[in-house]
Amino acid sequence: MEEARAVLARLERIEALEREGAGVSSLLAELRELVREAGEWAERERDPRALEAAAALAAAGDAPVAVGSSR
Repeated sequence: MEEARAVLARLERIEALEREGAGVSSLLAELRELVREAGEWAERERDPRALEAAAALAAAGDAPVAVGSSR
């Protein structure tokens, strides 16, 4: 249950940063921590699908980030 609370608290911090207009680096740091905490939660729950998703997100987080790309 502690892992779930950590994930929810991190989501609240990310939302607060967005409302405050935080910079990209601050948001990315929080998102990386969110992925790490979600992985811990998946490990504790022994959920193979969640573990796979957390690993994929962590790997994607290592990829270069394109800031200011057009939509």
